[in-house]
Amino acid sequence: MNAPLRLFAKASFKTSTRGLMLCACAGLLLTGCANYNPLATAPIDPTSPVADEVARLGRADAPFPTFADIPPKPTDQRPIAQWGKEARQLETAAAALERQTAPNTWTLNGTERFQARALAEAGPAESAASSTAATEAFARQLRERATPPPSPR
Repeated sequence: MNAPLRLFAKASFKTSTRGLMLCACAGLLLTGCANYNPLATAPIDPTSPVADEVARLGRADAPFPTFADIPPKPTDQRPIAQWGKEARQLETAAAALERQTAPNTWTLNGTERFQARALAEAGPAESAASSTAATEAFARQLRERATPPPSPR
């Protein structure tokens, strides 16, 4: 006998069981989809404020729109190529701004004029030298307030 042995080989129990389970699962999944119809009409809630209009617009004898109902292309808009040119200009301006404001690309110059203007707006400074007597009186007052209260005994 010269027949190949694969013709007489028996399939293992694991392989046939796995295939059978796979077919059963696929059948169950498809059975769940068989009853679902997304195009079926759903009941309209009569308490809805738009129930009358939904029923009127959902009639079966209503005319369907045709391709002639599509409005013409607007003429007051810029062409597609112009959008690309302006987007490219915007990207170029953004890149230039990033180059100009990158770290270590700018310095503060002319701050003396700003400082002089701020000092002039602030007005004259009061005398920084205070009298020693006033300072000592203030310090004595703070020490008196800082002493702990007497013990309750």
